[in-house]
Amino acid sequence: MLSQTAEYALRAVVYLAQIGKPQTAREIAQVTHVPSGYLSKILQELSRAGALISQRGLGGGFALPGDPKDISLYSIVNVVDPIKRIDHCPLDSPDHQVEICALHRRLDDAAATVEASFRETMLADLLLEKPIFTVETNEESENQENP
Repeated sequence: MLSQTAEYALRAVVYLAQIGKPQTAREIAQVTHVPSGYLSKILQELSRAGALISQRGLGGGFALPGDPKDISLYSIVNVVDPIKRIDHCPLDSPDHQVEICALHRRLDDAAATVEASFRETMLADLLLEKPIFTVETNEESENQENP
């Protein structure tokens, strides 16, 4: 039900929420296991829509535009690949003109459930559990180099 593009976008923003500071597309791709070129396009699209901030120069990269408690999963998915709802029966049967058939009604119900869940789930909600991405800090890497 969720496209690979939407999955990759969610991985990137969850990582940015977890790390809490700007990251380059390459850094995000490496940690989230998303192809760098594809992720760059997704990040640019999110940035153009205002779902991310893009900062150039030293210490730049991509960052969240606000607090993770105010950013829903829906707001991210809706930029890259909106959830498709069924408002008419694709079978085009005369019997289905007034209302959609049972099959497509149930498929739309499933999409509505996903949409509602994404609207209600904020990035911060995902950070309350065990960290999704393992991130090595500079201090940890320095300690490993200088035991």
